[in-house]
Amino acid sequence: MIDFEQKINEITNKEDFVSFMELLLSNLNSNPEEWANKNLSEYLEGIAGWTEDMEGYYQNNNIPFPENINWKVFANILIAAKMYE
Repeated sequence: MIDFEQKINEITNKEDFVSFMELLLSNLNSNPEEWANKNLSEYLEGIAGWTEDMEGYYQNNNIPFPENINWKVFANILIAAKMYE
């Protein structure tokens, strides 16, 4: 089983992020039973819902809330993936 929390903590640059995304895709393909949100619509709904409530995640896990989040980068990634092959 993959320790995703550890993998997230190891992300320090763009290459690490890309590797993490590839790991997520691989995990979905090889272990779909572990995923509640298996299709794109459900996954995007999950992203929106978690983002709306994310302060609670950080509070409940005694993790400082990230400062200076560049939300435009996330939006660019999501919209670009709509067409990028």
